[in-house]
Amino acid sequence: MKISEVAARSGLSIDTLRFYERIGLIDPPPRDAAGRRDYPEEVLTWIGFLDKLNATGMKQADRIRYAALRRQGEASYAERRRMLELHRDVVIARQAELEETRALMDRKVEMYRQLEAEAAMEVADV
Repeated sequence: MKISEVAARSGLSIDTLRFYERIGLIDPPPRDAAGRRDYPEEVLTWIGFLDKLNATGMKQADRIRYAALRRQGEASYAERRRMLELHRDVVIARQAELEETRALMDRKVEMYRQLEAEAAMEVADV
């Protein structure tokens, strides 16, 4: 699969794909006879996973480390699991913070609804 197709299907720019290659997030693909990158289909699944790690706030250095461990194969299963467990704990804590913030916003919205209703009643009483 050519770099333009990977870009179109992954939502990443060609420059970003080249950058990911340069920093070790994705493996350099084989090249065709003309020297163009020829990515395997599986790269899309890997990019999707990297995107999820990024979306959940995993630092780039940690994603690069995870990618390096992935290249080690079975020997790194335990370390990759530990990394994901630690990151999952961070995600869970962040979810709890977001839930607290959502609850606060719900209370504020309800307060403003009540204030609006009271103000409307006062205007009606005039």
